[in-house]
Amino acid sequence: MKVTVVGAGAVGASCAEYIAIKDFASEVVILDIKEGYAEGKAMDLMQTASLNGFDTKITGSTSDYAKTAGSDIAVITSGIPRKPGMTREELIGINAGIVKTVAMSLIEHSPNVILIVVSNPMDTMTYLAHKVTGLPKNRIIGMGGALDSARFKYRLAEALEAPISDIDGMVIGGHSDTGMVPLASHATRNSIKVSEFIKEDRLQQVVEDTKVGGATLTKLLGTSAWYAPGAAVSALVQAIACDQKKMFPCSTFLEGEYGLNDICIGVPVILGKNGIEKIVDIPLSDAEKAKMKESAEGVSKTNGLLDV
Repeated sequence: MKVTVVGAGAVGASCAEYIAIKDFASEVVILDIKEGYAEGKAMDLMQTASLNGFDTKITGSTSDYAKTAGSDIAVITSGIPRKPGMTREELIGINAGIVKTVAMSLIEHSPNVILIVVSNPMDTMTYLAHKVTGLPKNRIIGMGGALDSARFKYRLAEALEAPISDIDGMVIGGHSDTGMVPLASHATRNSIKVSEFIKEDRLQQVVEDTKVGGATLTKLLGTSAWYAPGAAVSALVQAIACDQKKMFPCSTFLEGEYGLNDICIGVPVILGKNGIEKIVDIPLSDAEKAKMKESAEGVSKTNGLLDV
């Protein structure tokens, strides 16, 4: 099993580290445009192998996609963050160009690859990957929902003063502060609804804290988070590589599911060796349906800024 991670920044390196430590892949290739950067990250990670007990081979390369040939799964973390004075249109234009080039270069050397998109704005970049590659929808996956759900479970465990292993919860919708739809009505502690343990106002605070999870960390760190995003990506990669048939909310191309068409947005899916093996239809309350519709409208508006 060969996995490529494009982008050797904090998220990409964290993703490669978690995949290696889990020891299910034979090889991880890290690619970056900065001269020597991916090679250095790969060497540093390889020097942890004897300490962390893994045999995964990690190699780095500067922009040489030939080194990624034969990849089963590829993760795209490439792109730039929004800078002061930069418009949303400018950010999308720059990142769209990067993601398009990366996706096509990966497919050129690995025609059967499954793509996992992390680059922001994530739902729109996932949609772009669909439009420019022509790959079947099961082979293009947006990561956001897995990360958002992990943050939701963290906040739920905090509110309930419970071990996080007791908690189950899911976030669907767009991967943005305004687009997330944390499914509070479905959240449980050992199969018992969390509403049995905490009051409605506290549960709503959990929902709001979840929606600004990324922004909260950016304010504290001065940059985007990387541990949880890397872990979320590695969980998706492992589910595919090991054919686990696990359910995650992921950004996927919809053709009528949830009443939505021609959009990539977070919904529950089953991940296995073929990528997205099934889109899971779960019942939503009227309020959740309304929020999902609003989220989809926001994603579609952002998609309209693409030149495809």
